[in-house]
Amino acid sequence: MNSTTQAALNTTGALPLAEPKDGASQASQPGRLISLDVFRGLTVMAMILVNNPGDWGHIYPPLEHAEWNGCTPTDLIFPFFLFIVGVSLVYALDGTKRQGGPQGAVLGRVLGRVLRRAGVLFGLGLLLSLYPKFDFATVRVMGVLQRIALVFLGCSFLFLKTSRRTQLWLLAGFLLGYAVLLKLLPVPGFGPANLEPTTNLGAWLDRLVFGEAHLWKQSRTWDPEGLLGTLPALATGLLGVLTAQWLRRADREPAAKVAWLFVAGGGLALLGLIWHPWFPINKALWTSSYVLYTGGLAMAGLAALYWICDAQGYRAWTRPALVYGVNAILVFCLSALLSRTFGLLRLALPGGQTGGLKEWLYEWGIAPHFADPRNASLAGALTLIVIWYFVLSWMYRKGVIVKV
Repeated sequence: MNSTTQAALNTTGALPLAEPKDGASQASQPGRLISLDVFRGLTVMAMILVNNPGDWGHIYPPLEHAEWNGCTPTDLIFPFFLFIVGVSLVYALDGTKRQGGPQGAVLGRVLGRVLRRAGVLFGLGLLLSLYPKFDFATVRVMGVLQRIALVFLGCSFLFLKTSRRTQLWLLAGFLLGYAVLLKLLPVPGFGPANLEPTTNLGAWLDRLVFGEAHLWKQSRTWDPEGLLGTLPALATGLLGVLTAQWLRRADREPAAKVAWLFVAGGGLALLGLIWHPWFPINKALWTSSYVLYTGGLAMAGLAALYWICDAQGYRAWTRPALVYGVNAILVFCLSALLSRTFGLLRLALPGGQTGGLKEWLYEWGIAPHFADPRNASLAGALTLIVIWYFVLSWMYRKGVIVKV
């Protein structure tokens, strides 16, 4: 990556529509959804909020993941991001598909760019896993950026090579097939199918392919972004692909588009809740009910923003989300890298203990001003969002859009 606008991926892994001269012009390009940039920005702001509390020991329940089954507001963030990836890639590749679909050498060039950019995203995810120790013997292979890369790659190919009808059938097939695998297929070495953290089929497959040393460090026996879970994650991306194709239809008025998206989104969320007793809503397993529930909410959320920002033109309030939205991957990566870098600097904390620079700033500069440690922890996360806003706002004014 560099500090100037590059002809590469946009902030969700999709191909850029055009190379803007400044941030404002990018957000107002013909055919570009302001609501999509706003949705992306709000999502990454929420991601920073829940990933960077001042004190991990004092967090309000809505800002934590569900312990296993269930869904908190925090559990909506990652599927919203994958949904956005699906929407974005349609706006990037639809022009190519409308020309009759890429064939031969053209298809090779398009897929080559898609593959290269998915590889960069996957590589960035590995870099975050390696930093700062660079211990290849224990590096986590899968992760958030790695899953984004695989969903971007798979959904791009499916969008280019299949029709909407086929995509709907694939969506249903992914969800039903995944349910059959996890609910009915026996787990080698453990017996009957189950949905427990360490003995489900996905956990067994990850240990078989990667080995325990290369799984999520908090468990080392299973991984919430594991291989098998990529299948339903593709379904989340496909929901975004189908939503974008509906929004791009020229034969429907904005009001009709929004109305049908609300109906579809509400119906999907309801189906997810109905399915929950048999195949529980679960982020770590990325269950099919979780896909429907979170995908339906994402669809309704984008529909609301589309009506407000694009159809009605109410955009005065959108700047904070826009400045985050156009540099989403940058702020996600840098916030993680800086947090780990600060952890390398050991300083004295109150009570005679030591901690990283981030903990030192929090314990001396924020925590003493709050009686409730949960409020102090929340203030620490909000402070980081404000700091990043000023950095990203300056970049936005200067037209610095970092792409990977």
